[in-house]
Amino acid sequence: MAYNTQRKKLLLPEYGRYIHEWIQYCCEIPDREERNLCARAIIEVMGNMNPQLRDSQDFHHKLWDHLFIMSENKLDIDSPFPKPDLKSNHTPPEKIPYPTKKIKFRPYGRTIERIIEKAKSLPEGDEKNELIRQIANHLKKSYMNWNKEQIGDDVVFQHLNALSEGGLKASEGLTLSSHEELRGNQNKKHFKKVKNRFHRNNHRK
Repeated sequence: MAYNTQRKKLLLPEYGRYIHEWIQYCCEIPDREERNLCARAIIEVMGNMNPQLRDSQDFHHKLWDHLFIMSENKLDIDSPFPKPDLKSNHTPPEKIPYPTKKIKFRPYGRTIERIIEKAKSLPEGDEKNELIRQIANHLKKSYMNWNKEQIGDDVVFQHLNALSEGGLKASEGLTLSSHEELRGNQNKKHFKKVKNRFHRNNHRK
């Protein structure tokens, strides 16, 4: 018995081995007109294997590209589209850089650190003070979610000071939301708006 692991590797496994073997047979047909008929029959079968893609604008173009790819561009037929460049199809994508910067406080995550950096650049005033309050409330809630225990406002302010490297300071007499209010997501909607605005500003740059 021949196992698939012992056979030739499939170029496009989603079409299965029979389609690959059929294409190989098509390549070996001596008569060009007969090869054309065989190729179109294969295209019909390939299209029936992916009916959900039929509404796609370039559906047929993709099918013909896949046909040539599986034949390694050896198929000599009259195609409505040019043969694809096999070299460009085998070019591996660039690696996505993985963040290497250490998170100062893991319960808070990396996104809040970026928001804090943005908040530090805001001019002094009511808007900045309100953002500081919302950030502090978010730190308090995140800490509770991670540790399943309460945390004092003074500790939250210490963490905020450390995360901002002294750039953000809570106004005197600032009182954060209670643990019960935070568990009820009282500040969730407002903080979500803050994060969305932060991401929109970054995308514009």
